[in-house]
Amino acid sequence: MTTSTDFDAARLEAFVGRFAADLGAVLHAATVLTGDRLGLYTAMADGEPVTPDTLAERTGTDRRMVAEWLAAQAASQYVEYDHDDGTFRLPQEHAFALTDEYNPIFAPGGLQVAASTLADVPLVATAMAGNGAVDWGEHHPELFEGTERFFRPNYIGGLTSEWLPALDGVEEKLRAGATVADVGCGHGSSTILMAKAYPASTFVGFDFHPPSVAAARTAAAAAGVGDNCQFEVASATDFPTEGEGYHLVCWFDCFHDLGDPAGAARHTREALVPDGAMLLVEPRAGDRLEDNLNPVGRIFYSASTTVCVPASQAQPVGTALGAQAGEGRLREVLTGAGFTAVRRVAETPFNIVLEARP
Repeated sequence: MTTSTDFDAARLEAFVGRFAADLGAVLHAATVLTGDRLGLYTAMADGEPVTPDTLAERTGTDRRMVAEWLAAQAASQYVEYDHDDGTFRLPQEHAFALTDEYNPIFAPGGLQVAASTLADVPLVATAMAGNGAVDWGEHHPELFEGTERFFRPNYIGGLTSEWLPALDGVEEKLRAGATVADVGCGHGSSTILMAKAYPASTFVGFDFHPPSVAAARTAAAAAGVGDNCQFEVASATDFPTEGEGYHLVCWFDCFHDLGDPAGAARHTREALVPDGAMLLVEPRAGDRLEDNLNPVGRIFYSASTTVCVPASQAQPVGTALGAQAGEGRLREVLTGAGFTAVRRVAETPFNIVLEARP
């Protein structure tokens, strides 16, 4: 333990300030998720000022706890407080990000993922002190729903409006009728979005986690895409191919989690028709560690430590690319698997989007 006092006092003070901000953010996350679960933000979405009594009455919640919750939201600048009349107001811009999970900016899903990692600290610590492996299915259930709610806004914002149209000749095939595989589909949001946008095509989502496949089937039925969308349990290196092959195979934010991404890329190439394409969506990252020492890198390195790397190491081969693998490393894997053309077709603050051709 460090006992020396021979250090820069200003540097220590700055670090303590950063830690205080981090501690506040972590504790505030619990209040955000509570507000999300109980509909507190939704009840304020009209932008009108409320008192604790008003909000508690609207939501059927405890007045005293709601008063403290509102104070926490004001301290974090999620809501505005008017000290003259003691009311609180949720700005419409904040309401947009906090109340509608089917929009491209919805925020609470990321905090749901973060909450699951806190619940899994004993699990992850045991793995780090041991063989470094945590199977995806071992994690807290909040991770699975949180992952869906975190990534779905990105797909709503770009998948059918920008990413697929950017692929060479793919959208025309989808409109005419193509066969598409979505591997590592999770709860199926990406598959369902594509199935709704391109009803003439057939979509199959594959995932090795049976509870996620069950959730995807339920979501597809609710979305009314059962005629052209189905989900099956299968791994990344042996998902089945029907007929002549797939016109498009998609990987959304899961390729880096694979134990054997090279094997999965080879299987993908073999599963494509001769002029087929692979769509690879991965967390945005530079090729060097120093390129990723930023807020986005902070999110993904933290998630990768607790989820992605141990998940890969729980699978055969255990490559452990990590969530900040970078485009250069991804290109190496794809070209090593036999893809001859790889290009970046789009990017967002959180993702890079690559097209690979045999």
